[in-house]
Amino acid sequence: MKVPAIAKINLGILAGSVEESYANFTVSEVNDHVVRLSVMTGTYDWHYHPNSDETFMTIEGILLVDLEAETIELLPGQLLTIPRNTIHRTRPKGERSVNITVEHRDMETVIVSSDQK
Repeated sequence: MKVPAIAKINLGILAGSVEESYANFTVSEVNDHVVRLSVMTGTYDWHYHPNSDETFMTIEGILLVDLEAETIELLPGQLLTIPRNTIHRTRPKGERSVNITVEHRDMETVIVSSDQK
């Protein structure tokens, strides 16, 4: 979904319209980065990004970010940046989380096996 450069975006309405168990789409572009809205009800695979850091900000629910040695819990309004090449996975705590992610427009995602933790 591409939104015009100057537009007020209601993230609550966009998130409320998602019916899939996982949705991740661009809502804005900033220079060579994108701002994405992510709505999830299940666990995303273990993965890493070799060419971009990734910033998460929770806006609804609680997001769990699993790293190899710990799990970080993000409450609404909290922000966390995962450095490039860091293996991680995301999942909601409870039924659903809604999050903003900021990442390089050409970010690569490399899925790793589930036993990498």
